[in-house]
Amino acid sequence: MLPNSSRLATHIEGAIINLRGHRVLLDQSLAELYGVEIRALNQAVRRNLDRFPGDFMFQVSEEEMARLRSQAVILDGTGRGQHRKYLPYAFTEQGVAMLSSVLRSPRAVAANIEIMRAFVRLRQLLTENAELGRKVMALERKYDAQFKVVFDAIRELMAPPMKPRRRIGFGQREGEE
Repeated sequence: MLPNSSRLATHIEGAIINLRGHRVLLDQSLAELYGVEIRALNQAVRRNLDRFPGDFMFQVSEEEMARLRSQAVILDGTGRGQHRKYLPYAFTEQGVAMLSSVLRSPRAVAANIEIMRAFVRLRQLLTENAELGRKVMALERKYDAQFKVVFDAIRELMAPPMKPRRRIGFGQREGEE
């Protein structure tokens, strides 16, 4: 059974990583979500390789794997059973959609729907953040000259007050002559 929708969405969004310029999910994350073994998922994919061109799925390289391990995306431990025998597969959004035609269990279908929603939310967030960044930059360019005086005054007020310098050397004290 799948966990509740909000917890599942958070889990999926955390499992989406960037590799080779694509947002992808690794086979181990997908297997966990679909409730199948990694071996079973990859076997289903191998039986239907014509459905998974290079822009839908690719195998992670040794170098990428090392980077993923250092980022704690992949199991990082030592000893028997801690590392996978084969390099994982990474599935793009289109590859995940194609998996729904290969894995047809009710859990796989439900997980696939949530995964597609997570990709859509991620794409919306990226679009909204890019738009907000453009607006802030436009405001900075537009009002930079007008507010320079205000910002300079604020910085001056924020600076610690200058202490009078203590004189060095011999001198007369007040009241002495």
